Amino acid sequence: MPEMTFEVRWPDGSTQRCYSPSLVVHDYLATGGRYRVDDFVDRVGRAMAEASERVRARFGFACTSAAATKEGITHAAAAYPSDALIEITAMHPQLEQS
Repeated sequence: MPEMTFEVRWPDGSTQRCYSPSLVVHDYLATGGRYRVDDFVDRVGRAMAEASERVRARFGFACTSAAATKEGITHAAAAYPSDALIEITAMHPQLEQS
């Protein structure tokens, strides 16, 4: 199953590298995209739930790394106002443009 990482720049300028067991994050976020903190947390929650279900469908168990990513982002986001903006600075691997 292809995995990926994505990097977030928080409102204070700090960055966080995040892991996903699936490329599904590309369906929810885009490199260079700017999102309100509350929207970002929601998008990541949905993406990690879908990624974990893909792992479950393939291997028979949920992905604890997806849950850890969601938890880490939720914890970090609590330090910022819900309407503050974050930016996705990188996604690896990128999807090929067709």
